[in-house]
Amino acid sequence: MIMTMKASLIFNPSSGQNDAVEDLEIIRKHLEPKINLDICPLHKGLSANETMQQAINEGAEMILIAGGDGTISSVIEPLIGKDIPVGIIPRGTVNAFAKALNIPIDIEAACETILSGRPHRVDTATCNGKPMIVLAGIGLEPETIVQSSRRLKKRFGMISFLLAGIKELGEFNTFEAVIETENQMMNLRAIAVTVANTAASTSLLAHGPASIIPDDGLLDVTIFAPKNRTNAFFGAYHLLRSGFTDDATNRNDIQYLRAKNVKVKTKPLQKVSLDGDSIESTNVEIYCIPRSLTVLVPT
Repeated sequence: MIMTMKASLIFNPSSGQNDAVEDLEIIRKHLEPKINLDICPLHKGLSANETMQQAINEGAEMILIAGGDGTISSVIEPLIGKDIPVGIIPRGTVNAFAKALNIPIDIEAACETILSGRPHRVDTATCNGKPMIVLAGIGLEPETIVQSSRRLKKRFGMISFLLAGIKELGEFNTFEAVIETENQMMNLRAIAVTVANTAASTSLLAHGPASIIPDDGLLDVTIFAPKNRTNAFFGAYHLLRSGFTDDATNRNDIQYLRAKNVKVKTKPLQKVSLDGDSIESTNVEIYCIPRSLTVLVPT
């Protein structure tokens, strides 16, 4: 069946640390013998959404996305609720969405998943009306992203986030947060509130829960509220361990809940990150869209 399939490759040359030309050559070498590949590079002429919509209008039976979490998030909106299968070729710095779905980070292995994988429907979400595939972070995470400039990410990758995160933990900037779901309301002080649709083990601030299920129709909310800097560093270690062991954190300063919809209001207003990109300081409203995206995952 796949021999005659027509697929559009949405390719972001700016993603990640690798050479874009070399990566594209590897992708074509592995896929073009078996897929009729139409390459659609992201550029300034069309918006990401317009590029995706154009690919759909031209009859693509499959959409392939080569980029990081921000790239996937920026192009995915026209695919939400449709049955068009999506293949992910991770080329970003973090690649949390791919990792959460066990999609290989190696480009050749990711291409093999596209050729031999199975379609699986996963949840998506909207954050203030924008598509969200991984998570929205409030407080600590967006400040860390701001500190990790594009130049540093290109040069040092995940290490740039780690160093920036340690620096921000030391700053210990707290804020008041009102968190409202369909079932409850909470009012507390925190240094980070993270609302996750999916999350990789490296998505440190999302792992208050023991595991984040990508197709359960629920958002996972982790509230990190240490009382001092020392507790902040110990709490961050427990969150990191939880991500890699799937054991829920057991600390009074880390709370978590699951909900279909989440509203977060902060005072003062905090920066917000959406799928790895910092957005304007704002309050957020996040709604889960259950099993709304078909992704090719390993068999």
